[in-house]
Amino acid sequence: MTTFSVEGMSCGHCVSAVTRAVQQVDAGAQVQVDLDKQTVAVTGAASTDAVKAAIEQAGYPVKSVA
Repeated sequence: MTTFSVEGMSCGHCVSAVTRAVQQVDAGAQVQVDLDKQTVAVTGAASTDAVKAAIEQAGYPVKSVA
């Protein structure tokens, strides 16, 4: 599992947008979005760089990756 610290997520639409973006690069990915912590945890086969790029293309800046 890789956890991304993401800025700007505040509602259900954000959760859907980020989840959809990640699953476009890895259809089988499991995505857990925590609005309170501003994190996105992803378990899947796509590279960290590909997932980060997908989240950022959806409009949410990634601050860090753990």
